[in-house]
Amino acid sequence: MKKKIALEGIVSLLILLYLYTSLTQVLSFRFFYGNIFNQPIFQWSKPVLVYLIPGAQLLIAGCLLFERTRKPALWASLGLLSVFTTYIMLIILNALARVPCSCGGVISSFTWPQHLVFNLFFLLINAIALFLLKPTQQRPVQPQMMAY
Repeated sequence: MKKKIALEGIVSLLILLYLYTSLTQVLSFRFFYGNIFNQPIFQWSKPVLVYLIPGAQLLIAGCLLFERTRKPALWASLGLLSVFTTYIMLIILNALARVPCSCGGVISSFTWPQHLVFNLFFLLINAIALFLLKPTQQRPVQPQMMAY
């Protein structure tokens, strides 16, 4: 029972995170668009990312709502958070020329070390949620009656 409560709490936090960031990006789309186009990434990827990032966040949040889609959503979330965390680490290591933050809302006011701690926290609880998920129930093999 405690595992279920912990899992539901973590999933709720992840849903709130993705809803908050994606809706902030959508509602301040011009700001988000400008920040994405100032990123030091491949030019061809920018028009895709400007829609893909908030879309993926909304999709993950939606899939986290349902037990049937929760496990793949948690894996997708772990992947997305890993990409964002890697990007933040590259910024902290001064590996990128420009470092605009396109997170949106209150999160965009964080310093880069604060961003890193924030992301590492969500990565950790995401991994814990995957650990807490019940393993898929396998049906026991029923013995077959032999016909004579």
